[in-house]
Amino acid sequence: MSLLVKNVRLVDPAQNLDGPGLLLVVDGKVEAIATDAAALPKHEGVEVVDGGGAVLTPGFVDLHVHFREPGQTRKESIESGSRAAVAGGFTAVCAMANTKPVNDSVAITEMMLTRAAKAGLCRYFPIGTVSREMKGEELADMGTLKAAGCVAFSDDGLPISSASLMRRALEYTRWLEVPVVAHEEDRDLAGKGYMHEGAVSASLGCLGIPAAAEEAMVARDIVLAEHTGGHLHLAHLSTKGSMRMVREAKARGLKVTCEVTPHHFALSDKELMKFDSDYKMNPPLRTEADIQAVLEALADGTVDAIATDHAPHGWDDKEVELPIAAFGVIGLETALPLTLELLVNKKVISLAKAISLLTWEPAKVFHLDQQGLGTLKPGAPADFVLFDPNAQVQVDRAFIQSKSFNTPFKGWSLPGKILGTWVGGKRVWG
Repeated sequence: MSLLVKNVRLVDPAQNLDGPGLLLVVDGKVEAIATDAAALPKHEGVEVVDGGGAVLTPGFVDLHVHFREPGQTRKESIESGSRAAVAGGFTAVCAMANTKPVNDSVAITEMMLTRAAKAGLCRYFPIGTVSREMKGEELADMGTLKAAGCVAFSDDGLPISSASLMRRALEYTRWLEVPVVAHEEDRDLAGKGYMHEGAVSASLGCLGIPAAAEEAMVARDIVLAEHTGGHLHLAHLSTKGSMRMVREAKARGLKVTCEVTPHHFALSDKELMKFDSDYKMNPPLRTEADIQAVLEALADGTVDAIATDHAPHGWDDKEVELPIAAFGVIGLETALPLTLELLVNKKVISLAKAISLLTWEPAKVFHLDQQGLGTLKPGAPADFVLFDPNAQVQVDRAFIQSKSFNTPFKGWSLPGKILGTWVGGKRVWG
């Protein structure tokens, strides 16, 4: 029941740690960390793992995944999604509610938690719907859903078009002390668009989704967050205007947080010139100027979390004409490699800041820090990941553990090999 991991670079932003160290785990929890083995408490029968100089960090926390169960397990199940998570270093995931049926009842929430426990891989936190059946008409029974285990509320995949409903959701969740997670899209402005509206869409003759479709809703909901005092978490933001508004909201002390995805800081709308539906997602890939704004927001602290928006789809959903192909891409296995390659290696942010955006900061957004997640402080659950930031991985079918393979990064060679993932002191990957 005891484990000692030695010879590692220990990075834990919650404790401002970045340097050589050892980690001692006893009965599934962090017992101690130290720079010298002599400083650690003595325990009999300790299993020793030599990290070989690799980086050891708290397990990653993903605020935004779609595991498709119940209803579409051919795309992903809770078990297969959990396997993809731990393969990518994620020890905790927060699963969106747009399953079939949607997660607007205690029965669905409890089923999800039971199947996640049976899988025995990562920690699984359900997100409940804001509205009943995700129809956007009346609030779901949020109090009961929170009691059953939901950590946030969202109709992600659909926006909350009714300002009145969003207001009431923010008021109610303020009392519950959980966030409303908003998919910001004015559907009238978005229309039937399927890529970013701009020079590329015009040159291709494709229907576009303007940046204003996201930004108009961000502006509305920031006003409502200020009016209600509720916690607004903005999902997968993608535009320069959105970044500016969140920065201003935070400067005014509003309870507004946000996440960005690796695909939105890695790829621009120019990729759609390939007419490959693996580049089709919602919100869509934006311009180079938007990417630069996202990078600046990551660097200056505007962004609270890197989330994957892991959205698996089968070949029959994607291998069709671009206008009718499904929106969404997978992302759990590629999140760390893309973060290392495009943020750390390009000097946008430090490794410690990158790890913070994958661990401690997202844990705080959904109050998972209250359960000890996102850090390796003594007494916290022993959820951690060991990775080599220099070893290359090849994004191919053998690398991807998801049931689906709808990634725009297939064929890429990236740094950041996961050597092992532990949850509660138990090795679940590597």
